Amino acid sequence: MYSKSMRYTQLSGLIFFFVWYMYLVPAAIAQEGESSGKTDTGDIAALVGLTLEELVSRFGLPQSVHAVRGHEPWQDDVVFIYEAGDFYVYKDRVWQIEVKTAYGIKIGDNLGAISWMLGEGTQMYSDYFLIPLRGHPWPLMLRINITSAGVISGIFIYRPDF
Repeated sequence: MYSKSMRYTQLSGLIFFFVWYMYLVPAAIAQEGESSGKTDTGDIAALVGLTLEELVSRFGLPQSVHAVRGHEPWQDDVVFIYEAGDFYVYKDRVWQIEVKTAYGIKIGDNLGAISWMLGEGTQMYSDYFLIPLRGHPWPLMLRINITSAGVISGIFIYRPDF
């Protein structure tokens, strides 16, 4: 049987988690500046969905371009390489971005750098994490690849519905 103090402690913990997840985490993301996924024009995740015309007008001609083959022909992508990141394009829209830094983490950081991001909706696998990004016009995910040593080796922002 639970005592009143045990119920109060459990309720306090749930309230703390709710406040942390709903208010403090988004506020921390908003305050992190460029290393937190912000660009000089806003949230880097907002670049997912750009048309080819918007991509080129914003970043100019890419440094290079290459194709990535999928298992099926409809999974083929063209990748535009820029200093800001690698933009994966299907048909006429960016559906995925690979970056070196976003949301306060960067390639080479250890797993502890993402612990503050883990919360409701996070999916953990042996070599990557999937974290939903809320507040966008379509579903977006943050994929953080990790090595067996627990070092961040890749950061992707993408549309899982694409």
